[in-house]
Amino acid sequence: MTHKYDAIIIGSGASGGAVAYQLCKAGYKVALLEKGRLITREEFSKDELAYCRRDIVTPNLFDEYHTIEEKIDGEWIETPTFESGWSFWNGNIVGGSSNLMSGMLHRMHPDDFRLKTVYGEIKGANIEDWAISYDDLEPYYTLAEELVGISGKAQAHPYKAPRSTKDFQQAPTQENAITALFDKSCKALGITPLITPRAVLSKDRGERLACYYSNFCGSYGCSSGAKGSSREAFIIPALATGNLTLLTNSHVTKLNSTQKEVTDVKVINTLTLASQKLSAKIFVLASQAHESSRLLLNSANIFHPQGLSNSSGEVGKNLIFSAGGAGQGTFYQKNMKEKDFKALMQRGLFVNRSLLDWYIKETWIGGKEKGGLVEFMFEHQNNISRAVSNRYNNNKLLWGKELAQAMHKSFTQSKKMRFEIFNDWLPTDDCFISLDTKRKDKYGMSVGKLRINAHPHDITVASDIATECENILKEMGAEDIYSSISASPPQNLIAGGCRFGNNPKTAVLNKNCQSFDTPNLFVADASFMPTGGSTPYTWTIYANALRVGDAIINVLQKGL
Repeated sequence: MTHKYDAIIIGSGASGGAVAYQLCKAGYKVALLEKGRLITREEFSKDELAYCRRDIVTPNLFDEYHTIEEKIDGEWIETPTFESGWSFWNGNIVGGSSNLMSGMLHRMHPDDFRLKTVYGEIKGANIEDWAISYDDLEPYYTLAEELVGISGKAQAHPYKAPRSTKDFQQAPTQENAITALFDKSCKALGITPLITPRAVLSKDRGERLACYYSNFCGSYGCSSGAKGSSREAFIIPALATGNLTLLTNSHVTKLNSTQKEVTDVKVINTLTLASQKLSAKIFVLASQAHESSRLLLNSANIFHPQGLSNSSGEVGKNLIFSAGGAGQGTFYQKNMKEKDFKALMQRGLFVNRSLLDWYIKETWIGGKEKGGLVEFMFEHQNNISRAVSNRYNNNKLLWGKELAQAMHKSFTQSKKMRFEIFNDWLPTDDCFISLDTKRKDKYGMSVGKLRINAHPHDITVASDIATECENILKEMGAEDIYSSISASPPQNLIAGGCRFGNNPKTAVLNKNCQSFDTPNLFVADASFMPTGGSTPYTWTIYANALRVGDAIINVLQKGL
């Protein structure tokens, strides 16, 4: 059978763009299907109302939503997200949520690939080692670093993953003067401060311009091309090959298949609602973990009655997020020298500091324990949210002149520094996605039902790290210090649901993220991860997707 495309990729985020790049550079014809629209650099703005209040790059929750199951007083309670407003959509535009990331990227540690072997089982957690090692992924970490444009500085630390290159290609982004105080305070406490690797260019590279330090990375697109999104790093170069067909507003609602292969996909135009079928030799699912599982489950047929690629019954199981929490402290002008406070208040420059000292602890809660990563940063610069935080004083609602004075004082006489903790979200039987057969979205698909439950161990680890971070802020002279450790997950960091492994009875995908059941189907997003490490997932998603791209090229060269 003659196909117009060698491969159809569903989703244009971190994984979809990386696979498309690999295939197009190798000369293969690829269709990249994106549910959302293309937003150009020039269209990106720092409009807080549009991006953070009205969610213009995600679906309307009355049209498309999820059902969330949480345990309340011992009973599982389900709530549609159109009632709670808790959206699990993450940037339905070309390049996906990689457009909106803060760009703090880290490699996973070699131990993260063999968590069960190194640290042992934990009761109630479904921990499994990865089907590949760090050494298998390291060349692709390096390739992603080059293609994405990750700036930083290689520094020695016992818990840093080894590198095959001496240093980053670009120097770190510019830093606020507060980093000198941070470094001094850390060293006084015996802690090693590290410069954060960031997917942001510190100098121009080709058509991509260097960072202009707006201080609005997270939640916003980049209008200079400095941020290493899938769109900038992979899709634009793939289009330049002439081998990529980018189909926007194209929502895949079903994968059609025989017993042994995917035959075509049903695509609905989100503007006209017209539908068509597209076929290819290879199909790549890259829709973000929970949505990839939902699509496979919605693709059930007579050959695959429990859902496509689900003979193991594992599709949707062992969903993971990123455990941890956050905290902050406030620096007040009254406690600082005028020169130091003026430098602190300089807008736009990064804090750019990470801590790995608690990534692994030899003697911690009960022997050798896996810990987590910490990122330090200023509070988000969204003016509306900063203003809203001043509306109460000792439980009194402020209004008029009192509110204006409180806001002015907050904006001009203080500065907040935050920390975010990333540690393993242990997979459990009570964290998964299934289909809500009672509810359908506007396209007629059963919506996804996410049952969310964190393992108690996650909270213990994060809480211990939070105490250490609060001590740093105290040493720095901050006041009003607090932290919040929660079992509620960040919905922008989702993995699992289609674990890879070596046994088709217990895994959905083989080590190359190829379906055991239908070998012309690959799943390239974070679905494959049996555990997520203690870092943001993006660099690992990029690296693994480049690896999967090479595996697909090998299949296309040799034939299925």
